[in-house]
Amino acid sequence: MPYWDTFICVDALDECVPEHRMTVLESLGQILRGSPNIRIFITARPHVRGDAEGRLDEAANLIFIQSTDDALIRFLREKLRKDAPPHIMSSILEAEIMKSIPEISSETYVGTRARTKLAQVGR
Repeated sequence: MPYWDTFICVDALDECVPEHRMTVLESLGQILRGSPNIRIFITARPHVRGDAEGRLDEAANLIFIQSTDDALIRFLREKLRKDAPPHIMSSILEAEIMKSIPEISSETYVGTRARTKLAQVGR
């Protein structure tokens, strides 16, 4: 019989109420300890790292991934190129969007500092 891994993806764990986040992490830790074929991928802002390390302990290997400012800018430019009808998007509008989105998203985009997403992978 073939061996299959199971993957669980949890996006934006930092948006979960802190006490519920702890319950989610404890439950994921139990799943990892009891099911070696499970792999879990979690995204969250950096402040969740300590919670994940504390609740998942030996059950997980944690890998922290950081995006760069340049990656965000490239992503935004590509989204604008694909999403906006050519006759609507002007260079002035694009410049305003490229200026305002990082300012609006200051919790996830911080000037010259890298943003971090938590990537959590089960053993």
